[in-house]
Amino acid sequence: MRNHPRRKPKGRPLDGWLIVDKPSGIGSTDVVNRVKRAFDAQKAGHGGTLDPLATGLLPVAFGNATKTVPYVMDGTKVYRFTLRFGEARDSDDADGQVTATSEARPDDAAIQAALPAFQGDIMQVPPIYSAIKVNGERAYDLARDGVAVQLEARPARVDRFALVERPDADTAIFEVQSGKGVYMRSLARDLALACGTVGHIAALRRTRVGPFLEEHGIPLDRIVPAGDTPPPSLDLLLPLATALADIPALAATEAEAARLGFGQALSLVDLMGRVPDGADPEGGLVRVLAAGRFVGLCRLEDGWLHPERLMAPEPAR
Repeated sequence: MRNHPRRKPKGRPLDGWLIVDKPSGIGSTDVVNRVKRAFDAQKAGHGGTLDPLATGLLPVAFGNATKTVPYVMDGTKVYRFTLRFGEARDSDDADGQVTATSEARPDDAAIQAALPAFQGDIMQVPPIYSAIKVNGERAYDLARDGVAVQLEARPARVDRFALVERPDADTAIFEVQSGKGVYMRSLARDLALACGTVGHIAALRRTRVGPFLEEHGIPLDRIVPAGDTPPPSLDLLLPLATALADIPALAATEAEAARLGFGQALSLVDLMGRVPDGADPEGGLVRVLAAGRFVGLCRLEDGWLHPERLMAPEPAR
């Protein structure tokens, strides 16, 4: 039996985060593919899908940073959207087809009265044009093929849902702070129904993803200009550990880091005085650093520090 040599991955072994300010009209996967080609990166992924209609922050992870994507997606997100009353759309946003109309237009008092029901721990039915799988198929593929899609309500966490502007009777602008897996299109659809009318999202912008804020965003056309241009600067990348700034840090020795690297747990007795106050001793995460180097994420449990997601050494630039 012949052993084939392992094929060398294409591209450069980059690590870090690129915070793209996504324009409207392009999908998240297309953005990742464009910046991956522009940087000639071996590996890239994104930290939370944005609909094609949406603009705003799309964190793109390169290399080892892709291992931290789930922790970024667990972080707080902030959105601003415009709800247009009077038309329901099959996609629950302006890209869809009209499915119902209403002449009713709620006043500000009616909107404010309806908002509390959509805050805290709620149950939410996702839009039929979503990536949720139904019998192994993506819901949006079934919907595009004309299949009637029935999605079950699922838990969602909305920390803040505020009316911030009312340009006219047909539109209202909201700001939402939420956890992962909350669909803004569903919030808009359901709020309109609760106000005795129908509606859809006309504009949507994401302004925060975990520790990443609007000031970190770089317009896509600045990263990938039109025409034959040189590769973008590596100075645009943020360090891998930036995404985990909200997770308490624990300092380890190189010997302890090596033990974690071999999959060994460390006794919290040996780490006394170094476990950060903000870490939950029963199941909480910490960022482990050795001589300032990010070693990886570990979990505190039953008096031990267990390795959970360790990083390969970062390549030299």
